Amino acid sequence: MTLAGCRKELQTFLQQKSKECKAIVMPDFFLDRLISLDWDTAKFSELVAEVSKRKGGSIDGISQTDQRGGNAINVASALAHLGIKVTPIICTSEFGMQQIKYHFQNTPIDLSHIKTSGNASITTALEFRNEDGKTNVMLRDLGSLATFGPANIDESDYELFENADYVCLFNWAGTVSFGTELAQAVFERAKRSGRSKTYYDTADPTPKNKEVPALMNKVLKTDKVDILSVNENEAIIYASMLDFNLEEKKEHLGFAESALEAARVIANHLSARIDLHTTAFSATLKGKREVVVPAFKVKALRATGAGDAWCAGNILGDHNGLSDECRLLLANAVSAYYLQDVDGQHPSKEKLSVFLETQA
Repeated sequence: MTLAGCRKELQTFLQQKSKECKAIVMPDFFLDRLISLDWDTAKFSELVAEVSKRKGGSIDGISQTDQRGGNAINVASALAHLGIKVTPIICTSEFGMQQIKYHFQNTPIDLSHIKTSGNASITTALEFRNEDGKTNVMLRDLGSLATFGPANIDESDYELFENADYVCLFNWAGTVSFGTELAQAVFERAKRSGRSKTYYDTADPTPKNKEVPALMNKVLKTDKVDILSVNENEAIIYASMLDFNLEEKKEHLGFAESALEAARVIANHLSARIDLHTTAFSATLKGKREVVVPAFKVKALRATGAGDAWCAGNILGDHNGLSDECRLLLANAVSAYYLQDVDGQHPSKEKLSVFLETQA
């Protein structure tokens, strides 16, 4: 299908009523502070060093924003704006719960399964300018997320898994102690009914690099994962475990091309459908089938959360049976809308339709 045909199909879909969909998202919510810097890392380091030499002081004029953070809760927001019924099962503190209620005061979402007996997860994200636009460095206090595992899930949560259309798990690295065990327990129960699709986006596995082989063998290589969502870095990390020749291939490829080659490797070794999202394009791969759709070119006003928005569009398109090309175009559009929105809001289907009309 041509890109023009995809756009037409997508516009028709956005103007129609979607199939009802129930999604569970787990397990993270972060209190985020976003610090936007007009310098690259070298200049910022120089300025910090100058302040340190004079025994402390201020660097004024720094744009800062407190916002909702965490893969699961960001996906929940994007899904809810697209009309999907969402139930987050996440851990936070009582203060974190009040923040969630504030952020979702005008958004229909089921907050009854949120766990509030622990410590909040907190991130300070530094956004730097570089030659390619923006990049972010996240300083994290994981709070109770670090020890979140199967013991934190009760029977009422498990019952939700069996009745949901999608059970979505994020941020494996953040669940430091029991991330792999959590994935095993959640996806096994989700598959018990035969109805739920399992959606896994581990986020960057690097902080738990030594445990990646266990994740690969106990979760990713099983038939419990229907859709594995990865970005460039994640694809390359997982593929490197499956094809030791990938490093040699990377020497002759650019970063995005290396990511696509990595996704091919993963698709050849795992039963899950592999959905890759990059800054230049997105792709879906299942066995030998491969579809690639270019990303929208927009002025990015932020560097965090694009992948979460992309996942929401991907899930909506998948549930409604859109063609692979149209599903990827939808996911790209949701992500692009979020990146260029002044207030960092996720789009409704109506707003997304208007956005598409403005894109060449």
